[in-house]
Amino acid sequence: MILHISPGNNNYDILIERGCLKKASSSLHLQRKVLIVTDSGVPAHYVKMLADACKQPVICTIGQGEVNKNLQNYQYLLSTMLACRFTRKDCVAAVGGGVCGDLAGFAAAGYMRGIDFYNIPTTLLSQVDSSIGGKTAVNLDGIKNAVGAFYHPRKVLIDADVLKTLPQRHLSAGLAEALKMAITFDEDFFRLFEENQVFSDLESVIRRSLLIKKEVVEQDETEQGLRRVLNFGHTIGHGIESQVSDGSLYHGECVAIGMLPMCSPQIMKRLLPIYDKLNLPSSCRMDLDAVCSSMLHDKKSEDGKITIVETDRIGSYRMRTADPAELREKAAMVIR
Repeated sequence: MILHISPGNNNYDILIERGCLKKASSSLHLQRKVLIVTDSGVPAHYVKMLADACKQPVICTIGQGEVNKNLQNYQYLLSTMLACRFTRKDCVAAVGGGVCGDLAGFAAAGYMRGIDFYNIPTTLLSQVDSSIGGKTAVNLDGIKNAVGAFYHPRKVLIDADVLKTLPQRHLSAGLAEALKMAITFDEDFFRLFEENQVFSDLESVIRRSLLIKKEVVEQDETEQGLRRVLNFGHTIGHGIESQVSDGSLYHGECVAIGMLPMCSPQIMKRLLPIYDKLNLPSSCRMDLDAVCSSMLHDKKSEDGKITIVETDRIGSYRMRTADPAELREKAAMVIR
């Protein structure tokens, strides 16, 4: 299946097909220098599949985890391309999760004012969400995605076969991002989580999630309005994630926790059994003051207030501003 996405003046295809990583040479222009960005948790044979298809592959492997999405690794990628004499006709390809995609995309955006970028997500979370839409960034001084750019890939390859090697917990964390879209945009999609075993139908989850994100991004490429809805759960979630440096909580798990205070009691009652089924946390132990301090750096902050997304009914949403005191009260619902 091919989805065509056209945000702003950009146009690219998202290929959703089992085994497409093995056939990357038929989908991507790889007969040039290719900086392959991956991390230490990605199975080596996935990277080799892509490298074998490239004329001149240069592999950069970063450490696993959000802590490695930083300016030091950004410079590492740029310096590697410069040392290997990459030109504006060469490209960058990410093989990994959201950290690799964000970092590689930002490096592609910055090198010589922009070179081609391909995204090959290998986690469910990146396949359902972060691999499309053009958001690239690194973290700075403990604040998530503080430095970045909107820079779209030339093409995205989504191969569900690579999920076979993904630990169950990573699958659950990825499903949290898909659940986010179902809660705010699609009640029928939400019922898939309630009534079925979504682990056995991941391709449907990927396809339906991407169709929602595609529609949103095409209407609001740079997050001036509608696209902010995709941050449902992320205000508190990012605040929590900014305080996690030991990998004890994954991004999707933080988002899952952050969604609950933004839901009506009726929706929370329906969500908690889904969390149990997906093994997602509904609360955490953390320094509330530190989490609230991090939330104030939210990119949606204006005049000391932050735009939050709430929902009273599945398949709907509302956006409004909240002050720090109200956000603290909401965060206290899930932080023990």
